[in-house]
Amino acid sequence: MAGDVPVPACKEWAVVVDALLRGEQILDLRKGGVHEEGRRFELQADRFWLFPTYEHQDADLLKPAHQAALERARADHEGAGADRVRIEGWADVAGTALLTDPEPLAALRSEFVWTIEYATARLRWKRRQPLWLLALRVHRLEEPLVVPLAPEYGGCSSWVTLRGVVADPASLPGEPVVEAGEFERRLRAVAAAIPGDLVTDRGLAARTEGFGATS
Repeated sequence: MAGDVPVPACKEWAVVVDALLRGEQILDLRKGGVHEEGRRFELQADRFWLFPTYEHQDADLLKPAHQAALERARADHEGAGADRVRIEGWADVAGTALLTDPEPLAALRSEFVWTIEYATARLRWKRRQPLWLLALRVHRLEEPLVVPLAPEYGGCSSWVTLRGVVADPASLPGEPVVEAGEFERRLRAVAAAIPGDLVTDRGLAARTEGFGATS
């Protein structure tokens, strides 16, 4: 990563960030926020901070085994303070796919904490735009960062630039949350569930080309 270009932060439900940081899932499923151009997701970087958010989280949208994690995430938030956010890790994008058919979601359900019904609903929202599947190599920081909340961090958008942090999270001490061999095994299983659709090369953001901005 270029030292003078700050790595962005990707906003996601705190319970999902928690699962990623525990190695319970290696996938994130994305569509755009209402404050983004065309309300569509675009991959801004292949490395980013994991920014937990607390709005819109609903236990009914999570598998029963992960509903308790929602309370844990809320407790962590209260411990950090309402005017701060706790950044515990970051991710490298190991692969992407653009899903337009819900069928692969059933085969991939072990790699996300949402119910299959909610994952399918995400795909079907704004049907002309695909559901982004991000395969993430997640790292947990040895020492979490506690970042003061800024007004620009709010709203329904996917990306923010954090103030007062190092440009590249890889420069800080930390460890991958999933051992390399295990991660490769799980990544191969993801690729097998969506034959020919998982892209693992650089320049991943170019995958947005060809998809319109309207529903």
